[in-house]
Amino acid sequence: MTTEQVTEEEFDYHLLFKPSVSPPPATDESRLIEKFLKRVAAKELLGEPYVRDYLQDQKRRNCRPSTMRGNFATLVAFLSYLKQERSRTSLETITRDDVSSFIEHEQGRGMQPNTVSTRLQLVYAFLRHLVDREVLHPDLLKRKFKVKVPEALPRAMDPEDVQQLLAVIEKPRDRAMILLLLRTGMRIGELLATRISEVNLREKQIIMREAQKTRVGRVAYFSEDAGKALVAWLNQRDPTKDRLFYGQGRERLSYTAIRTRFAKYLEAAGLAHKGYSLHCLRHTCATELLNAGMRLECLQQLLGHSSIEMTRRYARLTDNTRREEYFRAMAIIEKGEPYGHYRRHPELLPVLEAPELLGPYH
Repeated sequence: MTTEQVTEEEFDYHLLFKPSVSPPPATDESRLIEKFLKRVAAKELLGEPYVRDYLQDQKRRNCRPSTMRGNFATLVAFLSYLKQERSRTSLETITRDDVSSFIEHEQGRGMQPNTVSTRLQLVYAFLRHLVDREVLHPDLLKRKFKVKVPEALPRAMDPEDVQQLLAVIEKPRDRAMILLLLRTGMRIGELLATRISEVNLREKQIIMREAQKTRVGRVAYFSEDAGKALVAWLNQRDPTKDRLFYGQGRERLSYTAIRTRFAKYLEAAGLAHKGYSLHCLRHTCATELLNAGMRLECLQQLLGHSSIEMTRRYARLTDNTRREEYFRAMAIIEKGEPYGHYRRHPELLPVLEAPELLGPYH
């Protein structure tokens, strides 16, 4: 495959007969665990044997190294709090009051509700592990504490803003990245992890054999304009590189690099003041697909959501039925008499007599 011109047929032929590239070696979770345990020992935290057993259990359950790092960070914060603030000398003496105080401590540090809620869930996972091994009494897990988390709506870019953004992106690599994020709904990490062998130009799809976040494989499809931008990038990219997108002197482009580029393009398009993030491209893709009539269940699969409840958030942004009902009713209200003083307008009777006035979002 030359860098002068590439067609779909040439690209797919190249992939078919290209020598297979061995995946990078897996992270050595055992060494990671030992590194964690050294930190526990250095801080002289409680329950080193239980921490080791918990981390080994995560390894057995095939948790990702990134997941283990997040769990360990929370574990260190909780155990440090027990030692320094609660003067605990053993894990066997943990009480509900310790958990409650830890929540207040994290809130007092100014942490967002989402972060506190996540940390609380991870603490309970560790406590469940100790209960299962009969280190703690099961009553500790009764009536669990919960942190109410605001349920914000996803933020999509306005159609006019999307056009303004695309108008200032001329570099083939960057244009291909932005359009693929916008048209596939892929997470940034998923796109940056994509290998050239996972792209099928003929079928206009990207195969994610194992999604980074959910570890569930899926297929993402891209549009005609994203395909053209991708071909333009393929005509320039180094064919010896394994990743679809790579940095200068690096095999893989970093999230920081693409975020910085995105911020510069927002500035050039006069959109910096609107607070758009890279993740807004995923929200925009989902919102536009729903507005175009895609079923919620289909969108769930395309986005890789483990629960359809996560996908339902977009339905709140795109519920044209409720919008139409509101403005139809408001038009009647604005007319005033003779239907004032809480008398029903005749046009509203069929709606009010319906067996189910408002159903769930779907």
